[in-house]
Amino acid sequence: MNTPRTLILSVDRDDDVGYKAGVTTPAIGREACLEAAVKLGTADPEDSDTNAIFQAIKTYDDQLAKGEDVEVALISGNHLNLLEGDRRIADLLEEVIEKTGVSECILISDGAEDEYILPIIQSRLKIAGIVRVVIKQLPNIEGTYYIIKKLMNDPKIARTFLVPLGGLLLLTALAALFLPGISALLVVLGVVGLYLLFKGFGIDDYFSMFSHGLVDSLKNGRMSAISYLGAGVLIVAGLVSGLMSIVTYYPDTGNVGFIYNFVTFLFGSCLWFIVAALVAVVGKIIDSVQNSPETLYRMFVIPFFAVSIGLLSYGFMIYFLSISPLEPFPFTSTEGIVAIIAMTIGGLLIAFLGIYLRPRFQRKMEAKRLEKIALEEAEAESIKNGQSVYRKVKY
Repeated sequence: MNTPRTLILSVDRDDDVGYKAGVTTPAIGREACLEAAVKLGTADPEDSDTNAIFQAIKTYDDQLAKGEDVEVALISGNHLNLLEGDRRIADLLEEVIEKTGVSECILISDGAEDEYILPIIQSRLKIAGIVRVVIKQLPNIEGTYYIIKKLMNDPKIARTFLVPLGGLLLLTALAALFLPGISALLVVLGVVGLYLLFKGFGIDDYFSMFSHGLVDSLKNGRMSAISYLGAGVLIVAGLVSGLMSIVTYYPDTGNVGFIYNFVTFLFGSCLWFIVAALVAVVGKIIDSVQNSPETLYRMFVIPFFAVSIGLLSYGFMIYFLSISPLEPFPFTSTEGIVAIIAMTIGGLLIAFLGIYLRPRFQRKMEAKRLEKIALEEAEAESIKNGQSVYRKVKY
């Protein structure tokens, strides 16, 4: 029975080893990891990643002394963008696996942050164990004050703790100053709840991906940059339209429940959001046609689904507000029933149409790709044999 080869892996998710010490990862082998730890410890003796690397080396030595087949490696992410860093970690891990031939892993972690990349590792290697490194400190007041001070000076801690706290304090002051009839505490609680929902559902990651995609598109001169900006303008217009709907249909919002205000807001903004999604997708499709037509089929159903979801949502909003007993609405209850039935059927038909056409479109794109490959191979063979190459050009 063959003994599995085990990787002792230290992960520096925010790339302190590269940002502070100038070490390029992956660092594979005991000597490479020891050199990286010394450089990082010299650059910043207080960085906990130094201890994690030394712990990886110690674990490697212990397992090697037991006669196990082990290898040690250090990989890192991105100091400024954790999402891009996680992608880099996945790529570096593939490189380490290819070079070392390992089949399982012992992860060395210096905190909960590194464990965000556990799914990335588990998708490629079996996790044989996790070693957590805890730095020992003197439990006195002076030491606690020093730790808190260092944490507050850390840019990562400042962005995740100080910025939201400062924003809440500022929001409390502004609510008390400009909204005297509304409790500032309720405003703050609402914003905190919205922020927690964004974090819980990972919506902030989508915003981060959107912003980075916009920047990359602008740098590369792609059509999606303009379409993203246009979609952003339409979203703002939709927000304004939603607020105007509330003012129009329920001017005295204090006598109306939150649900009615929320559905009225969506009723006024829904169509704008659908058009914004279509504009963004059209820009992405144009870029795919110009740069990578082989991936075009992946976005084929998105416009169908956007219109389908929009029709289903819009029909429900019309029906819900048409049966509202609070205020007269432009649609009667009968018209609301007709609207929800018609838009539900229309939305489902559009979604089914996208699902039905997608495999046919994919096969057509695949046939064009294979035809292009065959033509290039034939041209290469002709050139190799010294024959003239003629290609039909469409005008």
